[in-house]
Amino acid sequence: MKQHPHHHHGHHHDADHDESRLADMLDLDARVFSSYLDEVIDWVRRHAPEAPRKVADVGAGTGTGALALARRFAAAEIVAIDRSPVMLDRLRAAANEQGLGDRLGVVRADLDADWPPVGALDVAWAASSLHHVADPDRVLRDIRAALNPGGLLAVIEMDALPRFLPDDIGLSRPGLEARCHEAAAQAGWNAHPDWRPHLEAAGFAVVAQHSFTVEVDPVPPSARRYAHAVLNGFRSALGDRLAADDLDALDHLLADDHPASLRNRRDLKVRAVRTAWAARCP
Repeated sequence: MKQHPHHHHGHHHDADHDESRLADMLDLDARVFSSYLDEVIDWVRRHAPEAPRKVADVGAGTGTGALALARRFAAAEIVAIDRSPVMLDRLRAAANEQGLGDRLGVVRADLDADWPPVGALDVAWAASSLHHVADPDRVLRDIRAALNPGGLLAVIEMDALPRFLPDDIGLSRPGLEARCHEAAAQAGWNAHPDWRPHLEAAGFAVVAQHSFTVEVDPVPPSARRYAHAVLNGFRSALGDRLAADDLDALDHLLADDHPASLRNRRDLKVRAVRTAWAARCP
């Protein structure tokens, strides 16, 4: 399970179905963490050049970042780059619905193959996308070459999948969610490096780094759906890494008719940590 799989290969029916499901996850993430997105965009704006003319979302997914950038940089042309036609279709629809379609350029490109001809950039945004490309160091050099002098690259990563449950949920042993996250980390889910040395090796000057801690309480209805999707992913993919009592507890949480299911719980909170790097092109 990957949170931002913009560069999947293959276009058969199963791949389209998987990308639609993952697009749903990205849209849920956007609704649940809308306040975080405003905060990180404000942080990027403080480090960006004045009045940028062109801004690129590198690995745009369903367009949450691209559309937020369009709203914040109101005079800029926005270019959204992604490999997935499913993601880009959703992005176009969302841009048109929000009245931003005339300012948004959509570029379908496989960053594993080459950097697309998008012209000179003033700001580039790469949220949970760099760790999915085969050669991120080459992509970083490509972004640096595309940026105007003084241009800014913002790299954002999810430190781990969000957490929703208290330590003791009344099922299994305390610490179920922590054990699920530990198993996911051992399986390499959402793994990413500290990007600072990679940015510096590509010729950037890292001007700021910040960790954003996000807590949502009370939770909106979309958070329950998000929690269900995340825990269902744990149950489906990590069954061989979790104990039998933990698997049973997950089944009860995911069931609609169990008293302790996600649908019936009143103790859900959403917690997440994301790290951002701001890197300037000399």
